[in-house]
Amino acid sequence: MKQVFSTFAKQNQESNKTIAGLLEKMSNDDREKDRKSYYKSLSGLFCHNTGATAYFLSLMQNAVPDNAEAQKAVKPLAKIQELKGKLSEEQWKQAVTFSRIADSALINFVKALEDKDFDAPVKIGWYKGKPPAVPLKFMLEQSIAHNFHHRGQISQILDSLKIDNDYSGINIKFM
Repeated sequence: MKQVFSTFAKQNQESNKTIAGLLEKMSNDDREKDRKSYYKSLSGLFCHNTGATAYFLSLMQNAVPDNAEAQKAVKPLAKIQELKGKLSEEQWKQAVTFSRIADSALINFVKALEDKDFDAPVKIGWYKGKPPAVPLKFMLEQSIAHNFHHRGQISQILDSLKIDNDYSGINIKFM
């Protein structure tokens, strides 16, 4: 199980790096234009993904309080600031840096997990308390799926702009 999640975390990092590279080539105005997605702009979608990764990790870290390496892995997340609304060019650069921090934290967190940790209960505050917690492995899966979902939205917008992104191609640089 650890190897599977490790592969997904590394693929997540490489895909986010690729998407950031494509978005960095755009003008700030084009990146910030309202594209009619829930998070409005391309940078809004990108920032949402980073923030969600940090959020999921904060929930998961609470499930393994005695795993010192897992706790250490998420410490760099304290550097991440929530960026909302239209971003300046400087804020966009911060968003890319924050994405790299979150992606590395996810990789290091998974690397630190022990077999027993994957079943640790992660407390959640939605579903009206039913269930009050889910296994850490489920939360990891949700985090990865969430990233795929929003990168897919970014890819669709890039497709509509005729910006080649080959998001559906198999990215194996990370292997």
